[in-house]
Amino acid sequence: MPLKLSLKPGEKFVLNGAVVQNGDRRGVLILQNKASVLREKDILQPEDVNSPAKRVYFPVMMMYLDESSAAKVYDEFALRLTEFMGATRNPQVLADCVAASRHVMAREYYKALMAARKLVDYEEGLANVASGIQDRGDAG
Repeated sequence: MPLKLSLKPGEKFVLNGAVVQNGDRRGVLILQNKASVLREKDILQPEDVNSPAKRVYFPVMMMYLDESSAAKVYDEFALRLTEFMGATRNPQVLADCVAASRHVMAREYYKALMAARKLVDYEEGLANVASGIQDRGDAG
């Protein structure tokens, strides 16, 4: 099944390890076969790996972008996932952790990446709630 990417002007993405940038107009790309594609917004740079969930996400992203390096980063993924699971009691988040692990074990790295993305979103939601509580506390 083809993958259709609708691109914003100037949007960057990684296609099988190559960084590609759209031109100055909206564009559509249709990929007819399997390829590793990741949009700029889903790419973490090493210097942005600054939270427990991002430390889980990053090695999964590396496995997805370069499957030949999967064995090299698997141990880091396993360690960081174990740490993350030990720090939460949320059943849905734990289920997302298990899903990420299962997908990695099945070499379904894109699915694992999407499960790990849920962890990042969850963590960012917690940070936003904590920030809102702090802001209200400062206002009173």
